[in-house]
Order: sequence, then C-alpha cells, then structure tokens
Amino acid sequence: MPIDTDTAPATPVAVQAPQDDRLSGRAKLVLFVLCAAQFMVALDFSVLNVALPVLGDDLGLSRSALQWAVTAFALPSGGFLLLFGRIADLYGRKKLFLTGLALFGAASLLATLAWDPASFLTGRALQGLGAAVIVPTGMSLLTTTFPEGPQRDRALGISGTLLSLGFTVGMVLGGVMTDTLGWRSTMGLLAVASVIVLALAPGLLPESRTPDRPRLDVPGAITVTGALLALIYSLSTAAQRGFGGADVWGTLVVGLALLAAFVAVESKATAPLVSLPMLKRRTVAWGNLGGLVTFSMMSTVIFVLTLYLQEILGLSSFRTGLVFGVQGVMSVLAGSYAAKVIGRFGARRTLIGSLLGQGLLTAALLAIGSGSGALLATVFVSLASMCHLGAIISYGLTVTSGVPDEEQGLATGLVTTTQQVGITIGIPLLGVLATTQADLFHGVRTVLLVDAVILVAAAALVAVGLGRRKA
Repeated sequence: MPIDTDTAPATPVAVQAPQDDRLSGRAKLVLFVLCAAQFMVALDFSVLNVALPVLGDDLGLSRSALQWAVTAFALPSGGFLLLFGRIADLYGRKKLFLTGLALFGAASLLATLAWDPASFLTGRALQGLGAAVIVPTGMSLLTTTFPEGPQRDRALGISGTLLSLGFTVGMVLGGVMTDTLGWRSTMGLLAVASVIVLALAPGLLPESRTPDRPRLDVPGAITVTGALLALIYSLSTAAQRGFGGADVWGTLVVGLALLAAFVAVESKATAPLVSLPMLKRRTVAWGNLGGLVTFSMMSTVIFVLTLYLQEILGLSSFRTGLVFGVQGVMSVLAGSYAAKVIGRFGARRTLIGSLLGQGLLTAALLAIGSGSGALLATVFVSLASMCHLGAIISYGLTVTSGVPDEEQGLATGLVTTTQQVGITIGIPLLGVLATTQADLFHGVRTVLLVDAVILVAAAALVAVGLGRRKA
C-alpha cells in the first residue's frame, strides 16, 4: 500500500498480526475502548448545544454568558493537547489515558449535579481538561498499538468515522434527551459512558512510553499552552460577539506573541516539546494544513446550514437534527470504505481528492433556495461529509506515517490540536459573514461560496506540498 512518508516506518508494538486489515478478537476490543473514548469526547462537543437555552433558565445563566458553557470546555481541551501528548510519551500513555477518563467522568458528574453557574462551568472546564488528556493519549495508543499499514488504516478509519459521527449524534441526541429527560441527562450520559470505558480499559490497553525519559520542556509547554488558550478564547469569543471587543483583539495579540515565543524557545531547547524538524516534514506540515481546512470548513457549513434550515426555512430543532442525522449515517458509510480507498490510492491522493470533493459539494449547496432546499441541503451536506471523513482519516495517516513510536504522542498531539483549532476557528472567521448580513440568506450563500473556494485552494496547495520529492 502506498504510504506518504519521509522516513522509515515505525516499529509496531503490542498487536502483531499479518499485514492485512483483519484484527484479532483482542485487537478489536482494544479498538473498541479507544474509539468509545474518542466518540464520548466528540459527543461532548455538540450534545449540549441545543440544550443551552433551557440550561440557562435553570441555572440562571444570562444569554450573554451562555457562550461560556462551550468556551469553558473548548479552552482547556484545545490548550493542553500538545502538553499532555508529550507527557504521555515520557511517562506512559496508558497511565495518563486512564487518568483522563477518571477526570472526565468526575467532571461530567459535577456538571450533571451543578447547583449554580460556577459549579457547572467548573465541571465543563474539568471535562475539557480530561478531554485534552484522552484525545492525544488515545490516538497515540492507537497508532502505537496497530502497525503501520492496512491495520492502522482500518483502525484510523473506524476512529475517524466515530469522531465525525459523535458530533452529529450529539446534535440529535442532545435535543431528544433535553426534551424528554432534561438537560442534565446529557451530562449524566457522559458520566456513565466514562465509567464503562474506564472499567474496560485497564485490562486491555498496553502501556507504552519512550525508551528514554528526557526532561519536559517547561518553557515550551508554558508558551504553547498559553498561546493556544489565548487564541481559542479570542476566536471562541469572536464567534459569539464578533471581533469588536478589546478582549478579543487583546488575547489574539497575546496568543500570536506567545506562539512566536514558543518557536524561538523550541529552536534552542535541547529536548523540545515540539521538534521543529518534525514540523518541517512535508507530511506533517501539509497533512495538518489539510486537517485544519477540512475541520474548519465543515464546522462552518454545519453552522450556516443550521441557521438556514431553522431561521429561513422554519424547520424545527428536531427536523434540523434529522438532516444532520442523515449526514451522520453517510459518514459511517464513508468510514467503512475509507481504508480500502486509502489502500488503493494512498493517503496523499485520498487527502487531496477528499478536500477537492468537499469543496465541490459545498459549492453545490449554492443551489438551495430561500423558500425551499431542505432536501438539496441534506443530500449535498451528506455527500460533503463523506469527503470530509475521508480527509480526516487520510490527514491523520499522512501526519503519523513514518513517525517513530517515541514521537507518536507528539505527532498525534499535533493532529488533535489541528482538529480542535479547526473546529474553533471556522465559525468566527466565516460564520460572521452570515450573522452580520442584513439578508441572512445572502450571508449564508456568501459563506458557502468562500468555504468552497478555500477547500479547493487547500486541495491544490496540499497537492503541490506533498507532491514535492525529497532532495
């Protein structure tokens, strides 16, 4: 199978099997545990969205403060990904993964039982911190457990499918549970799920870490974590209030300054948190660019289509959820074929083709009308989601292929950081083009057009970047 890589493939650990995509019974259980944890975190990103108005009334959160129910989770979940990915490399991925599960479960219970805004937001922030542990450690456990080749392709295909499905299921499930059981049931579901995964994980997952244990790059950890926290806060706040606030611009400047400081620190560190030579790998750099674009552009499409379906066509929350439910089913279908497509065409070509397909199908959404178009929206967003799923899986493979096992936590930390940042920046950067227009329908079409152009341009850039031969 063609694999895009700059170095020799890493030596697999823990699960050794013939190099086809068949998995042993134990390997399937390991994959189930890791995917269940990733699905649980993905669910948490969206399950609460439709419950926010009811939650605000119950806890006394003002409308302007409701954004913190999302931001309190997004800040730590995105800000600490790289740090925890590296700590897992040094001190043990399994150990940290279990710690993250326990923290996530306890935080979900706190959010379920919250008695005032402060206790609820504390629970959400701790959920985000737990997610920042679970996501990179779970992904690095997956890539070090399944050997590079068809098995890893299949494992990442299943993981990527469930990741995409988790966001979609969360939107549908959140509305149903809030209407029938109340908003607290959405947080209670996550607490129960974390207990189940935590009970299964210790006996199934292998422990892995780097053979030597260099010192943790503390200056690098401080600067990159501060930069990510500032940037995510700035962009999350802009998504709610626009870019007019002094706090938005202030934290944006601070974030960029800390990011520049991080690069300077890493260039001189003896044991850097992020290896700058790794960032210079064409697979890492261009693969992550593809991931950033596919996540940011798809999150933007879902946002503006939600506005379109509810505010322009007048669909109920339930019927809108069904539209995205179809999208989720198509994502599952795409995931079942993704490994075979990558096996035939390679991760590089699949990534380029998926970005291009997502862009063209997003452009096809311009056919929707102001009086009708729910069916067209359902068809084209579902097909675009299939391409999006292909891009998710192939960019993860592109970035992690050929990376030594001792650096898998770092590589997967970059993958998941790209994912989180992509989800965060799409809506504030493009969504405001729709929400600030006097004519919402015209604003939605403008966003869809810009979204499609960015995707096609990214496909061209990735094709050029990954197509260059090594000197």
